[in-house]
Amino acid sequence: MDVMTVLSPTAPATLTQTHVALGVETSLSGRRWLWRTGADNPDCQRLGAAIAQRAGLPEIVGRLLALRGLSLENAADFLDPKLRALMPNPSTLQDMDIAAARMARAVQQGETIGIFGDYDVDGACASGILASFFEELGSTVHTHIPDRMTEGYGPNLPALENLAAQGAKLIICVDCGTAAADILNQMADKADLIVLDHHKSEDALPAILATVNPNRPDCPSRLNHICAAALAFLAAVATARDLRALGWFDANPAPDLLRQLDLVALATVCDVMPLQGLNRAFVAQGLKVMARRQRVGLSALLEIASVTKAPDAFSCGFALGPRINAGGRIAEAALGLRLLRCEDPHEAKIMAERLDAVNRKRQGVEAEILDLAMQQATEQREAGHAVIFLAGKNWHPGVVGIVAGRIKEQFNRPALVGAEQEDGSVKGSGRSVPGLDLGTVIIAARQAGLLTTGGGHAMAAGFSLPVSNVAEFHAFLDERLAGAAELPNAVDLDIDAAVSVGGATVDLAQNLATLAPFGAGNAEPLIALSHVQVVKADRIGRDGNTLRLLLKGADGGRLKALVFRVENSPLAPTLEDTTRPPLHLAGYLRAESWNGRTDVTFFIQDAALA
Repeated sequence: MDVMTVLSPTAPATLTQTHVALGVETSLSGRRWLWRTGADNPDCQRLGAAIAQRAGLPEIVGRLLALRGLSLENAADFLDPKLRALMPNPSTLQDMDIAAARMARAVQQGETIGIFGDYDVDGACASGILASFFEELGSTVHTHIPDRMTEGYGPNLPALENLAAQGAKLIICVDCGTAAADILNQMADKADLIVLDHHKSEDALPAILATVNPNRPDCPSRLNHICAAALAFLAAVATARDLRALGWFDANPAPDLLRQLDLVALATVCDVMPLQGLNRAFVAQGLKVMARRQRVGLSALLEIASVTKAPDAFSCGFALGPRINAGGRIAEAALGLRLLRCEDPHEAKIMAERLDAVNRKRQGVEAEILDLAMQQATEQREAGHAVIFLAGKNWHPGVVGIVAGRIKEQFNRPALVGAEQEDGSVKGSGRSVPGLDLGTVIIAARQAGLLTTGGGHAMAAGFSLPVSNVAEFHAFLDERLAGAAELPNAVDLDIDAAVSVGGATVDLAQNLATLAPFGAGNAEPLIALSHVQVVKADRIGRDGNTLRLLLKGADGGRLKALVFRVENSPLAPTLEDTTRPPLHLAGYLRAESWNGRTDVTFFIQDAALA
């Protein structure tokens, strides 16, 4: 087999067997493997060759860029995304000029500023960006992150009044507030309020000084794909611009805005924003800032998470994000923000260790719920529900969103999970699949009187409702998201290319890595290995939950491979079968350096009998 093979140049109009990668209709995990759209299109292949030639890249990189919709004109910006080329004018955001002018006046007049943020990574990062920005300009800043259990999501009157009592004449709500008009309107005579948010709302906007939200219907910015931390960064840019025009920096040092990009990158990845265009530039540049480890709190957290190499999107999503989120889920809501703002290495280490311990506790709490939730989800799917909606007693509200995400991944359905409260209500979170807008449906349910509170965006939402409304709410979800019933039980795998074991080299892995950062909107290339045998299999790790394999290809090549979380994996029995049946494998090819040596490893995501 060639180093990289794709389909026949014939492109059928409808899905046929030729679209099925390596003939895998049902893998060991129940998935169908399909060639990524365009892989069998001669025009796409020719475009890939042209991109490679113009950019001086290996043909495989050009082909993968073409598969991701890149053109000859924009491929260079994708490979080397620069804020200089992609940064928008913040003034395109509705109300941004009003907000920036007021924030600049607060700096000039030495006013105390209050910041109210959400309890997730995006809220913590957005709050950290603004707090650091204003403090660098000499302002006094007070922050508040609400407790999930006692305060719930979004602004609440006691917390806002407390910020005002501490002297805040300007209060900025970040990653929340768009749907909180009833709360914010009560503060109009106590402080000026600004909202920097990206969540959808079909209700009337708060009657406050400014609501900067790219998802408000009248916003012309077309920036509805950015997170709250990115919005906070743009607000800081706009405020600094106003201060410069006023001559403030003639006598005062200008802030270093670029050093805030590490938090923008972290939030963009953890809030699952599409890594395209501006977001790609934010993450690419932010990871470079993060690699310098100049932010004391993040440096401590990277160390406690054993991230020794330069951090990447994977580090953000699976090492840093869960630990920062853990505080808001089941412990101290403000601990993540405190760590991000910490300047003392000793204190930062203590907080990082605390978040690490809380995260381990969170994993235990999650595991207690997950098995029962999966069983109930199976029953609902078999009963014909388009949407999975579970609510349980003694379930911790802080982990139901994670459980919903696990169920969504397992069943390829929108999934909502709630925790029954002592007051007879259910509080929960939901996760959706591409193409089904959960946030809009949640808002509609609230407007229909089924929910007490609710809001979010297309892929994630939060809600609360009386227990008595559970059945009616589930029926509402099934009706509004009926298209989910047509989805396959397991999400299809989009295969980018088939590679021989002998062709799976360090050079190839490094070429694939030029498309990073990977994440939502820019999936890591998924590679298939055909007719492979496992010649050695070992369980490794403290809990034996990782499988280390040595693979042999039909061409005689050898390749190291890993599989994570194999304890309940449908892949494990076949991968460990001592009869060594021939297999097709799908996964990610990555180059890894250790002690000055670079090797290649195949990270298996799925397998099928050949």
